[in-house]
Amino acid sequence: MNLKDLYINYFISKGHKQIPSAPVVPENDASVLFNTAGMQPLIPYLMGTPHPYGTKLTDYQKCIRTNDLDEVGDTYHHTFFEMLGNWSLGDYFKKEAITYSFEFLTKVLNIPVERLAVTVFAGNDTIPFDEESKSIWLSLGIPEERIAATSEDNFWIAGETGPCGPDSEMFYWRSEDEIPVSFDPEDKRWVEIWNDVFMQYEKKADGSVIELPKKNVDTGMGVERTTAILEGVNDNYASSIWKDVIEKIEEISGKKYEENEISMRIIADHIRTSVFILADDAGVIPSNTDRGYILRRLIRRMIRHARKLNIDLNSNFETELAKLIINKYSKYYEEISKNENHILEELTKEKVKFSKTLEKGLRVFEKETANISKIDKDLAFKLYDTYGFPIELTTELATEKGLEVDTEGFKEKFKEHQEKSRTASKGMFKGGLAGDSETETKYHTATHLLNAALKITVSNDVHQKGSNINNERMRFDFSCDHKLTEEEIKNTEELVNKWIKEDLPVSVKEMPKEEAVNIGAEHMFIDRYPDMVTVYFIGDVSKEICMGPHVKSTSEIGEFKIIKEEASSAGVRRIKAIIK
Repeated sequence: MNLKDLYINYFISKGHKQIPSAPVVPENDASVLFNTAGMQPLIPYLMGTPHPYGTKLTDYQKCIRTNDLDEVGDTYHHTFFEMLGNWSLGDYFKKEAITYSFEFLTKVLNIPVERLAVTVFAGNDTIPFDEESKSIWLSLGIPEERIAATSEDNFWIAGETGPCGPDSEMFYWRSEDEIPVSFDPEDKRWVEIWNDVFMQYEKKADGSVIELPKKNVDTGMGVERTTAILEGVNDNYASSIWKDVIEKIEEISGKKYEENEISMRIIADHIRTSVFILADDAGVIPSNTDRGYILRRLIRRMIRHARKLNIDLNSNFETELAKLIINKYSKYYEEISKNENHILEELTKEKVKFSKTLEKGLRVFEKETANISKIDKDLAFKLYDTYGFPIELTTELATEKGLEVDTEGFKEKFKEHQEKSRTASKGMFKGGLAGDSETETKYHTATHLLNAALKITVSNDVHQKGSNINNERMRFDFSCDHKLTEEEIKNTEELVNKWIKEDLPVSVKEMPKEEAVNIGAEHMFIDRYPDMVTVYFIGDVSKEICMGPHVKSTSEIGEFKIIKEEASSAGVRRIKAIIK
């Protein structure tokens, strides 16, 4: 049986309810471009909002992380991965959570206890050593020498303040070497496979820490890593998850995996992530901004490595690989088969577009290297950044012409580029579980008013396609077949401000999903919602399925000002607005 099915069945047997996987593009969360962890869609419930499915939950969640994109090519990095999770929202705590983890690993997955080790929180100036977790592990049969206490790696908090707590990580001895008696977390042969986080404290702005009245458990296990461990392989790409994709790449390229591991791993990883981004109902397509830029970068990097393997770029190799992914995951994620045509079309369009860019890059290379003896770091990076040339390709071409390449200088520039990317990525995540600011709460409510206004001033067929909010501005994507006229923009802005001045009350009600749809509540991706939903009402001008946060009345928002209206993608327009 598939690992996902084993996991879900086990936790259902322990009284948990399975919740659907959230989309890879977050709903009502501007802190990240993609859902990066299994707990992320559950943030409102971990903060105290009651979950319609109850207090004991389990799921498998689609996740995308691209801050380590350039690491993909080794045995274990992936841009898309699946997380298995189980949660207690103020229900059970450490004893049950740790016991469940131990029982699933040793009884369901049949992992020998001697191949397991764990970490617990060592304590710091404000929070004590997690003696309770250690005692539970000892009682279950993990010997003291296999329990390590650390401070930095065993405490979790999403931002600077908010819910936080110790965690306990489980490790597996992934080596044929003799298993050491004592556990050293720094020994890379021990591989982390599961993490139980115990949210029992709240960190205040002044640095003080208090006990939470309602304690939560958040756990996570990676499907790819655990599958590789269970199948006894030290390369994730040699596991059953990737076997058919790697074999297809071997068939298309006529080359062996063992001699072309890096390129084949990159192609396999990037085609899977691209399929999942394109399958998402948010409608992301390749572009030069935000999610579209990441998607474009993934597809183009895949194509570069296909060319490196001498795969004919005029063939339909990308759709052959995509269909393998679609067939493999459709059982678990219905949007993949539903959006199959869109996925295949966009992959091919981007491939055709980049093939031309690649040829341009080759012409630029010939022109700029005509009268030089060494390719400096700036040209090497330009070829990488503008035309998608990996340094290996530049070096290969240079060798043919008897030229040197300043690879060290390139690495410095590349490192600067990575640091900027990581800084931007961290900036996107600053919101996190630490909560929404007062300004972001105002913007959030304003999106509801904007959505309602556009239905009146533009067309009743307008529907939200996405939003992004921070302390500086709001961005709102909506379905529309034309560029808004100046009059439509003016009328929309005036109507939103009229409702703000009218001091309309904001109220909330829980109801069955079917009832919410019947009363005309606005929604995105209705099939994603549980049977019971939360509907926010703003006077009688707006009703929308949402998880918040919102102001109590519209007069709290302030003056609403549209600063830009532009195209987002085909059939989708984007409004950027501020609140004064």
